[in-house]
Order: sequence, then structure tokens, then C-alpha cells
Amino acid sequence: MNEPVMKVLEQKSEKVEAVTAQTSIAEAVARMNQRRIGSILVMEGDRLVGIFTERDVLTRVVPQQLDPSRTPVGEVMTRQPMTITPSTTLQEAMMMMTDTRKRHLPVLQNGKVIGLLSIGDVTRWMVRDQQRTIEDLTDYVHRV
Repeated sequence: MNEPVMKVLEQKSEKVEAVTAQTSIAEAVARMNQRRIGSILVMEGDRLVGIFTERDVLTRVVPQQLDPSRTPVGEVMTRQPMTITPSTTLQEAMMMMTDTRKRHLPVLQNGKVIGLLSIGDVTRWMVRDQQRTIEDLTDYVHRV
């Protein structure tokens, strides 16, 4: 778990999904549903201005009974999202996610978005890491 986040990003093939602050909630949610993802970055050009998540829908859209087709994402997004760098370790990222209850962390390098780390990515990496450890130990026991 001391591997840098960049190792996980190298394994991911899909591009980061993004919208502008003027995109309607309905369109953003449709794109999230289409890609089967729980968040979408909000960008102004190549600058990250926010993140829009399933939790934003549940805590800011539904309770206020906002019209998703008329309300822009910029009104309900999480502004100044917590971010990490490619050199952040998976363990550090996991602790940040756990401590802050965030499931998605944008990865920035020199102020530019280069990826998005999800709790699913971290879990997949942990399972694969544990599987390798089990296989190594099993091989060791069978050799002795």
C-alpha cells in the first residue's frame, strides 16, 4: 500500500469524465449513469473548480427539490474538492478517504487533472495486493 497513486492510474483505461459548471444536473447525472460512475469533475477549461457526486444529489438537490433539468451543476457541486498528487501513496489516499468520508479524489499534477482515484480503485488494488501476498506465502509453504 506504499505504492504511489500513479501506479493505479496507469492501470486505468477510462478517461476522466467532466462537465462545466453550467451543465444541468440532469445531464451530469445522465452521464454518470451512462458511465456507471459516482462522480464527475467540474472544470473551467483545464482548471478543476469542483466535483459533483451522488452524495451532492442526495444532500443538495433532493432536499431542496431543485429541478435537475434547470439547475446547473455549479449551484450544487462540492467546491474546492480535496485533491491528491500522483506521488501520494495508496495508504495515504485510503486514510484521507476514510477520515473525510470522500469516495473520489481528483489527482492533480502541476495544477492539472491527470486522473481520478475512487474508493473502488483502492479496494481493487488492495485485493490484488492481498492475493499476491497469499500466493507468495502459499508458494513458500509448499517449497519448505
